[in-house]
Amino acid sequence: MTDPVLDLTDAKLSLMGNAGPVDILRGITLSVARGETVGLTGPSGSGKSSLLMLMGGLERATSGRVAALGQDLGPMDEDALARFRRDHMGVVFQSFHLIPTMTAIENIATPLELAGARDAFERAEAELEAVGLGHRGGHYPSQMSGGEQQRVALARAAVTRPEILLADEPTGNLDGTTGQAIMDLLFGLRDRHGATLVLVTHAPDLAERCDRVIGLADGVLA
Repeated sequence: MTDPVLDLTDAKLSLMGNAGPVDILRGITLSVARGETVGLTGPSGSGKSSLLMLMGGLERATSGRVAALGQDLGPMDEDALARFRRDHMGVVFQSFHLIPTMTAIENIATPLELAGARDAFERAEAELEAVGLGHRGGHYPSQMSGGEQQRVALARAAVTRPEILLADEPTGNLDGTTGQAIMDLLFGLRDRHGATLVLVTHAPDLAERCDRVIGLADGVLA
């Protein structure tokens, strides 16, 4: 594989528990190619979400190397990691993580405003239209259904046109029909922006849509 977008070498993650360190990931070596869609599967507690967090620099590897777009994430401080995510990544969480005091359009425009984009709201409006919620721009998260909130979260993740999209159980809090619509949107955003997509999922039908499925069990690749 030439110039992988994501490249992990013997990446380990240990977190402190009540009884001492707990090994969450026990040596992950994995590369993801540009434009590839990878599904991470495995039982609860296998380390799927933790692996996704390592890829996004939201957790730091205890040892080993994690690189994204050729940049070693290990030496970066928190500010540098935040800027790197802002400029290159979109992250979608199961629990949406929208800012409750901001409208849909303001939530979507936030990453662009942080990056100093003068056309932040114009681009946010276009992305909101793309997920079918152009009429909901002035509404707050509390005024929207779970499916609508996840659409706003998708639009926020995609508005910066990231090279990498990371999605952690993006349909986990939604009913089947709504979840299917969200996944269609997510794959559509990937196609429209040419992003590399890595997603955590328990859904077999969703995993089948990926170019490659990687299983985890007890913190190692299955």
